[in-house]
Amino acid sequence: MWPSASLNRPLVWMGLIALPACIWLPDTMLRIVAASLVAVSMTDAWRQVRKQQQRLSLAEAAVGLAGDAIVISDARNHVMAVNPAFTEITGYESGEIRDRSLETLAAPRHDKAFFQVFWSALKNTGRWEGEMWNRRKHGDEYPEWLKVRAVTDNRGRITHYISLFSDISAQKAREQDLRRIGYEDPLTGLPNRRRLHDLLGSRLRHLRAGESLDMALIDIDGLKSVNDSLGVEQGDKLLARFAQRLTSYAAGGVVGRLGGDEFMVIRTTTFDDHSEWISNLRDHLSHPFDINDQPLRLGMTIGSCRTPEDGRDSGVLFQRLESALYSAKRLGGNQSLRFRPALDKQDNPQLALVSDLRSALVSGDQLELHYQTQHHPKSKELVGMEALLRWRHPRDGMISPGDFIPLAERHGLMAQLGTWVIEKACAQQAHWMNSGMPKVTIWINISALQLFQGDLEAQLAGCLKRFGLKASQIGLELTESVLLDERAGDMSPRLEALHTQGHPIAIDDFGTGYSSLAYLKRLTVDKVKLDRAFIRALPDDRADAAIVTAVLAMAKGMGLEVIAEGVETEEQRKFLIDAGCTMIQGFLFARPLPPEELEKRWLPVDTSLREPEEALQQPS
Repeated sequence: MWPSASLNRPLVWMGLIALPACIWLPDTMLRIVAASLVAVSMTDAWRQVRKQQQRLSLAEAAVGLAGDAIVISDARNHVMAVNPAFTEITGYESGEIRDRSLETLAAPRHDKAFFQVFWSALKNTGRWEGEMWNRRKHGDEYPEWLKVRAVTDNRGRITHYISLFSDISAQKAREQDLRRIGYEDPLTGLPNRRRLHDLLGSRLRHLRAGESLDMALIDIDGLKSVNDSLGVEQGDKLLARFAQRLTSYAAGGVVGRLGGDEFMVIRTTTFDDHSEWISNLRDHLSHPFDINDQPLRLGMTIGSCRTPEDGRDSGVLFQRLESALYSAKRLGGNQSLRFRPALDKQDNPQLALVSDLRSALVSGDQLELHYQTQHHPKSKELVGMEALLRWRHPRDGMISPGDFIPLAERHGLMAQLGTWVIEKACAQQAHWMNSGMPKVTIWINISALQLFQGDLEAQLAGCLKRFGLKASQIGLELTESVLLDERAGDMSPRLEALHTQGHPIAIDDFGTGYSSLAYLKRLTVDKVKLDRAFIRALPDDRADAAIVTAVLAMAKGMGLEVIAEGVETEEQRKFLIDAGCTMIQGFLFARPLPPEELEKRWLPVDTSLREPEEALQQPS
């Protein structure tokens, strides 16, 4: 029987009409004409059948090559046909699964309500897409991303289902790795600052009558000297061993690393022995560490507090721990000090620093923007610059952003700092655009408070207009913590608005916080910046190498560019080139530099300023 497509062709119908005429027409010549018409129509029909068979063969070959599993099932959802990818993913051969209901493969993780929604969507809209857990032939469960479409006849009745799915086990594993990285210090395996906030909040909520929490913030004195004399690698080993010893002392409690050389301990207790506990903690940690067969005894500064006496809110307790620690440092270090209300007064050096920062914002002549260049790893071409805030204190010299940025966040100065950075970066970009500097995007960091206050879009638009810039010349970097900050609200429409304005968007410090892949997929983002923590040990650390390779592959699949931060060695650069990274930033190419230093490096030489004799000696 001829396919319906052939029957729709006029030539075929003419042949069918001419067929009886070959017999009944009285004139021989007319019968020959009719026979010729029949022959031509049959030839055309045969050609169409061959073409359709060829199309079918090509379609079957394409389905066979597809990396995603494809299943065709009937109206009862019983399997009619599968492709090789289905067998590869599930372990079932075509003959084993044919005529079986697809529902028998579902893992028992989904309740009745899930399937009610699934079938309701299929019947009402004709399609469904989402994550589902299934079982392989040998019983192990796996997650898949499933797309199902219902096929209907001319009357609208469902006759078949076409299902397409892919195994997302590797993606889920990467997501779990990012979740772990987001809450875990990579060097020691202890909870990081974000996780400690969560754990402290949990302990506070579950305190029972008669229980208290003792907390200590521990800073190792002179760790920089250890790194300078023994090397960073030995310093890292010392931190790891310090963490192990601290964990063994605080069994049953919470131990975490806030970063650098700061650790935190929390214990739940019914005893009123805070001072004794701190003293025993210091004694335990003061035993010498054996480094390169040499005993090394560490000095420690400890700030402590106790709840409920010193507060019941986790944020307040963190601030009071830091206040006690900074006050203990002011006494000369290697001291222990418990929080007391007097430490919150203005004689606290940290509060004095906040006051100085407010004055710096008013005067505007102490703050500076330095710029670190970004390059293509293979050609070394300049592809961008990151603006980095610096504070040149009139008395204390250059103050590290790690010291004043957290203070600005706690004391409500981040919005003012952010405004200053935007104004300064736009002015600098306008100057460079008119002076012959390479035309690249300047990237600035955006805080949660700038988004929370809601005037960021208007402020950026105003600066662009005032300095005559395009939005594409100012890129915006947001850390993962900003994306997850509830104060900023739903980020998707705001990022979309900024992106529509023309600003490139990048996620900074990617991997240090937790952004689910599905969440990242919904955001309007151009780039991710891979944190230096994963670059530092490349290419020797297999775990870091695997994470970097996975992030680069994931970003490529999502159409995102990746900037690797903290690249310092040729070996790291070569690894990143081989892994497919197209942008790097780090000391290998340049440290952050003030504008005048950058201009010396990147402004083209003006030959008109040469001496006349020198100019005449140049070849024509």
